[in-house]
Amino acid sequence: MIIPAVPGDAAELAALVNEVYAEAEEGLWPPGTPRTSVDEVASLITAGQLLVALAGGEIAGVVRVQLLDDRTGEFGMLAASRKHRGTGVGRELVAAAEEWARDAGRTTMQLEILVPHEWAHPSKEFLRAWYGRLGYRHERNEPLELTYPHLAPLLATPCDLTVWFKPL
Repeated sequence: MIIPAVPGDAAELAALVNEVYAEAEEGLWPPGTPRTSVDEVASLITAGQLLVALAGGEIAGVVRVQLLDDRTGEFGMLAASRKHRGTGVGRELVAAAEEWARDAGRTTMQLEILVPHEWAHPSKEFLRAWYGRLGYRHERNEPLELTYPHLAPLLATPCDLTVWFKPL
C-alpha cells in the first residue's frame, strides 16, 4: 500500500534514505555524508512531497514527488528498505509517483541520476537499466554545479546529473 508520509515518520524515513544512499552513492561523497536530515524530511512531509510504501504494517520504502512546471512532475529520493528489496516496492513507488503526477494534470515525469564522470558506478549502472525498463529515456547530462551549486564542492569525485523523462 502506498500512502502519504506522516510527520511521525520523519526520523525513520530519514534513516532509511540515508542508509540506502550510503550504499547506492558510495564513492560519490565522502564517507558518512548524509543524503538528507530529519528536518528536511519533515519539511517534505509537510509539503505533501513524500509517499511511503507499507508492507506488513512497516515502512518498506519512500519516494519524493514534486511538480516542476505545468507539464512535468518529478520523483527522487527513491529508497526501498533492505528487507523489502527485490519485492517490487521500488516499482510500486515509481508507479505511485507517476499516478500522483498524472492526477495533478502532468503529462511527463522526470528523474535525475547522479553519476561520476570518470568511472562506472555499479548502482548507477543498475539504475540506468532499471529505469530504462520502466520506460524512462535519458535526455541529457547536466553538470551538478549548474543545478545544485551548493552540493558540487561536497563531492568526493566529479559528477553529472543525468536527466531522464517518461511520457505519462
